[in-house]
Amino acid sequence: SSPAKKEEYFPKGQLNKDTLVKFIREVRKHPALSAEDAACLAAARLVEESEHTRMWYRIGAIRDLSGSKKPKPSLSKKLRKVYSLLGQEGDQVDGKSAAPEEQKDIPVLDFTAATVAVMENAGKVAVKVKRHGKTSGIARCRVETIDGTAVAGEDYVPLKEILTFQDGEVEKELHVEIVDDNQWEPDETFFLKLCILPEDVGNVMFGRVCIMEITILNDDEPGILQFKRRGLLVQESIGTALIPVIRSNGVDGIVTAKWRTIDRTAVAGQDYVGGEGEITFDHGETEKNIEIPIIDDFDAEKDEHFEVELYDPVGGATIGPINRSTVTITNDDDYNSIVSRVAAMTNVNVDSVRLQSETWAEQFRAALTVNGGDIENATTMDYVLHFLTFGWKSIFAIVPPTGLCGGWLTFFVSLVLIGILTAIVGDLASIFGCLVGLKDAVTAITFVALGTSLPDLFASMAAAKQEKYADSAIGNVTGSNSGQVFKVPAGTLGFSVGIYTALALACIALIVARRYLAPFGSAELGGPRKTALICAAANDLYVVFIHYFIIS
Repeated sequence: SSPAKKEEYFPKGQLNKDTLVKFIREVRKHPALSAEDAACLAAARLVEESEHTRMWYRIGAIRDLSGSKKPKPSLSKKLRKVYSLLGQEGDQVDGKSAAPEEQKDIPVLDFTAATVAVMENAGKVAVKVKRHGKTSGIARCRVETIDGTAVAGEDYVPLKEILTFQDGEVEKELHVEIVDDNQWEPDETFFLKLCILPEDVGNVMFGRVCIMEITILNDDEPGILQFKRRGLLVQESIGTALIPVIRSNGVDGIVTAKWRTIDRTAVAGQDYVGGEGEITFDHGETEKNIEIPIIDDFDAEKDEHFEVELYDPVGGATIGPINRSTVTITNDDDYNSIVSRVAAMTNVNVDSVRLQSETWAEQFRAALTVNGGDIENATTMDYVLHFLTFGWKSIFAIVPPTGLCGGWLTFFVSLVLIGILTAIVGDLASIFGCLVGLKDAVTAITFVALGTSLPDLFASMAAAKQEKYADSAIGNVTGSNSGQVFKVPAGTLGFSVGIYTALALACIALIVARRYLAPFGSAELGGPRKTALICAAANDLYVVFIHYFIIS
């Protein structure tokens, strides 16, 4: 059986320039990631898509059970989340527009506009703070004023208060009082700033507009709308280009204007997300941004440009002389350098999780430290398991590394240690079986089997999750349970052969039935929950009645 189809980036575990570029393009949809993060993700995907033997899964299961170095790169919680999204459609547009994967689980607060203006005789100015990202729960921040050319106490009343967003609340409004001194003076400005409370660090984040400029004016015209500058230079990796539009010579009332993109050497859909829209200035607002997502295609190419045009103003405003702005997209990718750097780091990560050690020092270091020395990604359970298995890991670290004498030393020393361990386990199991009154045959297929079959159980689970087909998962369990090493007095073989033959035929029949019958989901593993539970219950009944009552 096969799980939901996932896109392959490294077919058969092969790393080359083309496959790595394809993977980097996908990873760059998640802008908060560094090159080191991309290399770690690439190594994890490379290991997953490589072909593995049953022994690889068995070693991985044993290392999981002993808190040792994992055969796959360890990923942080953030990287695991990104890893699960790789290859899925519709994640987000290529680019770095405020990292949606970070905004979904944390409140994001910012002002609705970067600048506003108010007449001196207005008395007060209304300012709005919006909340997006996670809208459930309570979110707080502090808002305070900062002097510019306008001075607190002389031109406005200073403000310092805490805004609290209740569960589901997405917008708050606050007011700043303006002092009318009845004296002529030029336009003056001061600022409002959002601050995170010390106890809320990590629970709240700010968006793009966390500082607002407030201008105190003396006119009451709708104003003139135009671009702030005729040209704008942005990097291809910026994610979203912010094109500022200003409102001058008046800020009275609500005015709108339409905008549209015009292709030049840059083409909408290939280099940027084009189209048309509308920009609205509320009463008093003097500057807002048009947001154009830039597509980072990660190709070596020349600089490209497109234009944005303002037209059709509504609300009494007029369009100023700068009604078009040219946006130039520069290729900021040192293409070969990035690919080479990520490839090198990926190889380092893959090399760090190889099964064998080159030297005895590496082997002892991996055995004597939690998670093979990767303390940053070690869990509490890793520490517990490492403590319980520390003695065994220390003893078996004396096995020579495979790099010595072509691996022959490793082979013979391992055989000796396996023989000693088998003798110890056999004697202990025999003594325990004698104490509790079990026959040797029952002891052999219970306590002795526990030591050899338990790792294969976890190995099969890992193979079932990772492999495209069920062969490795089923092969691990059936291969492990087909024979156990335990000495019992010789007797008739008829009963043993009969039991084994009957159960082997039942096992094969069940596998064939699950493959071809729809009620089982046409899959050897998994399938509909109801039939999966029936198979599990049948297996449990077999263990209890066949193993204990009949054979005993």
